[in-house]
Amino acid sequence: MDRPSLRDAMRNKDVVIRAFFDADGRLSAIPSKLSKRLVVLDRIAQDFEIGVTYSEADVATILHRYHPDHAALRRYLVENEFLERRGDRYWRAGGTVDVEAPTQGERPSASA
Repeated sequence: MDRPSLRDAMRNKDVVIRAFFDADGRLSAIPSKLSKRLVVLDRIAQDFEIGVTYSEADVATILHRYHPDHAALRRYLVENEFLERRGDRYWRAGGTVDVEAPTQGERPSASA
């Protein structure tokens, strides 16, 4: 069977987010089904700023806010290319980016 793409997995984003995150934003469980896990990982990847590197301790602190098994979350983020790692440094490498459309009368900036 083919590996699901993030684009395909995101079709059910709202349903998956409601099913796996509680009202406080913590994970009730790490999904075993890859397509659902991709949605969860994408949501978690949003906490990592693009262009910033993080120590392993920083990554553990961020991931522990979601689930006590931060090591599994870190491994899944790296395996599924949401984070990249070199030595003990991590940075965001994938996932979706929330781009807001300019409001009426506003021009997009050059950095957008």
